[in-house]
Amino acid sequence: MRKLSDLDRARLRWRARRGLLENDLIITRFLDQYETELTDTDVSALSLLFEMSDNDLLDVLLGRTEPPGVYDTPDIRRLVGIMRKL
Repeated sequence: MRKLSDLDRARLRWRARRGLLENDLIITRFLDQYETELTDTDVSALSLLFEMSDNDLLDVLLGRTEPPGVYDTPDIRRLVGIMRKL
């Protein structure tokens, strides 16, 4: 497992910035706790997840809906499950 470089971490945090404060809070809490443990696969899954619209992402993170379509992958479901527990 390759560790994230400082540049990788900065890029991931930049991609994680959202228009809704609620999303920012959930994602920041997750990254603060798990960032150093993320694999390349995790980063790819998060990058895809961060392509969702803010409102759709919030619905997924709050458990109102499940990740739809291309976002419905085992890796995204696993990471969303962790974020929902925080």
